[in-house]
Amino acid sequence: MQDIVLEVLGPAGDCAVIKVGGEVDVFTAPKLREQIVDLAAKGVVHVVADLSSVEFLDSTGLGVLVGGLKRLRSQDGSLALVMNTDRITKIFRITGLTAVFPSHSSVQDAIKADPHWVSAAEGASGTVEEWCKGHNLT
Repeated sequence: MQDIVLEVLGPAGDCAVIKVGGEVDVFTAPKLREQIVDLAAKGVVHVVADLSSVEFLDSTGLGVLVGGLKRLRSQDGSLALVMNTDRITKIFRITGLTAVFPSHSSVQDAIKADPHWVSAAEGASGTVEEWCKGHNLT
């Protein structure tokens, strides 16, 4: 069993990126839930979850992401996903969750697709590219 690795980048205003790595399963998913709840409690409600380093994702992990999306939307926020492996993308496609979550191939693409995020990144660093570069997301 491999543990989950979480790293929060930002926030930029009410926006942040959560880099997720390792396994997101029944044992580790509560850590991801806690991170999303903590961010929302601090007013960070526009989140990009970078799943590009996730090696395994089970139904508990999916449930945490769906619950996180509901929590953030209830505060007029959003949750976008970065998925660039077929293994993880296939899980979302099979479950029909690709229709629920905006998904992108990179964090920079996810940020550029959301006008709220663009404004926050530009306010913090001048451009989306500079914000991403400053957080080692290029």
